[in-house]
Amino acid sequence: MRVLVVGGGGREHALCWKLKQSPSVTELYCAPGNAGIAAIADCVAIDPSDIVELADFAENLSIGLTVVGPELPLILGLADEFQRRGLLVFGPNRAAAELEGSKAFAKDFLRRHAIPTARYHVVKSMEEATSVIKSDEVGMPLVVKADGLAAGKGVVIATSREEALTQSKKFISDRHLGSAGTRLVLEEFLEGDEVSFFALSDGNKVLPLVAAQDFKRAFDGDEGPNTGGMGCLCPATNLKAETLKTIITDIVNPTISGLAAEGRKYQGILYCGLMLTRDGPKVLEFNVRFGDPEAQAVLPRLKGDLLPLLMEVAEGRLGPHRLEWTRDPAVTVVVASGGYPGSYDNGVAIEGLGNGAVEMGDDTFVFHAGTKAVGGKIVTAGGRVLAVTALGQNLKTAIERSYRGVEKIQFEGRQFRTDIGKKALERLAGG
Repeated sequence: MRVLVVGGGGREHALCWKLKQSPSVTELYCAPGNAGIAAIADCVAIDPSDIVELADFAENLSIGLTVVGPELPLILGLADEFQRRGLLVFGPNRAAAELEGSKAFAKDFLRRHAIPTARYHVVKSMEEATSVIKSDEVGMPLVVKADGLAAGKGVVIATSREEALTQSKKFISDRHLGSAGTRLVLEEFLEGDEVSFFALSDGNKVLPLVAAQDFKRAFDGDEGPNTGGMGCLCPATNLKAETLKTIITDIVNPTISGLAAEGRKYQGILYCGLMLTRDGPKVLEFNVRFGDPEAQAVLPRLKGDLLPLLMEVAEGRLGPHRLEWTRDPAVTVVVASGGYPGSYDNGVAIEGLGNGAVEMGDDTFVFHAGTKAVGGKIVTAGGRVLAVTALGQNLKTAIERSYRGVEKIQFEGRQFRTDIGKKALERLAGG
C-alpha cells in the first residue's frame, strides 16, 4: 500500500519511521518532509495547507491512506476534501477539528456537555477584557489564551491585573498573533500536574492509548515562555489508574459522543491536554492530531503495526484491540535553535548525525523537526530542530541515554532543557 504523511516536523518523522516498519507499506511519501524523513520516505514539495494539491497527489498516485500530522490542514478541511473524492484519510473533518481550531468553541463545547474544565470568559474587545479582568471573576493568576492557532505561543499566565491587561492588549489591539488573537479566552488558573492523554476514535468507538507528560516552558525549572514543547516523558508518572478511568469516562467518551451529537463525527486521534487538580482531571485544551514532541516518545513504545489502527479509524470500523506497549519508559529531549521561541537563525550546520538514520544505538532515536539538506550537509531550518528519544529499563536510564544522544549532536547556538524528567525522578524516589 502507498501511504502519504502530511507535514514536515518531528511528529511526522516519528510517524514515517513507525509506518515504514509495517509490512503493508510498499511506498511511503511525505509532504513536505525534512532532511531526516528523506532517508526513509519520498519527500514531495507540497505545502501542508494546500489541500487541493495534496488531494490531487493522493488521487493521481492511488495513495491507500493519508495520515495528517499538523493541525492546520485539518482545520482547513483536508479530511473533507479527501473524503469528497473517496480518498482514505486519518484525521478529523473540519467541523470536528474546530475543537483545536477555536479555544472559544472548545470551552463552550465543554460547558455544553458538562465536561470538567476551568472557569472562563470569552472576550472580543479590550472593553470586554478589561471588565472581566478588573472584576476578578476568574481570579489571579489568570490565563490569557488566543482563540486561534498560535504555534504554542498563544497562552500566557498573567500573575497580576496589569499583566493580564497588557497581554490582552498585545493580542487584541496590537495583533501580535494576527487574527488568532482577536478573540480571547480568559481562564481560571488551575493548579496541579499537567498530563497529555491520547485516544483513537472512529467517531463512535474509542480506543484509549497512553498518557505522556509534555514540557512547554523554554527553560529549566519550567521557566521562560511557552513553546511547542521542549521534551516529553511517556508514560506519565503522575497519573494513577483510578484517575485514568475518570479521564476516559468523564472526558474522552463524553467528548466523542458530544461531537457526534452535534454532527461533528470525530475520526482520528484525540489529544486531551489535562490538569490533574485536587478536584480531579480538568481539560486545558484539545488537539486534533498526534502531539509534538509526544509522538516522538509515544510511538517508540508501541509494539506492533500502527497502520491497521489508523486504517480502521479512517474507515470508521475501529475494532477491539489489546495494545502492547514496551514496559520501558521513553524520554524525549528537544534540541532547539538559539533564541527559540523568539527569533533565531536558520542554515546552521549540524554535526553528529552520522548517516542520518533514526536509530543512534542503545535504544536511542533522533527525529528531525526543523532540518533540511543543503550542499551535502544537514542544516537547521526551524525553531525546534531535533528530538532525541531514548528508552530505558527505568526512567533514570532513559534520561541518561537521551542526554547522551543530545551531546552527540552539535550546532552553533543549540539550546535544550537539562531537567527533562528530573521532577518525575524525584517523585518516584519519594522526594
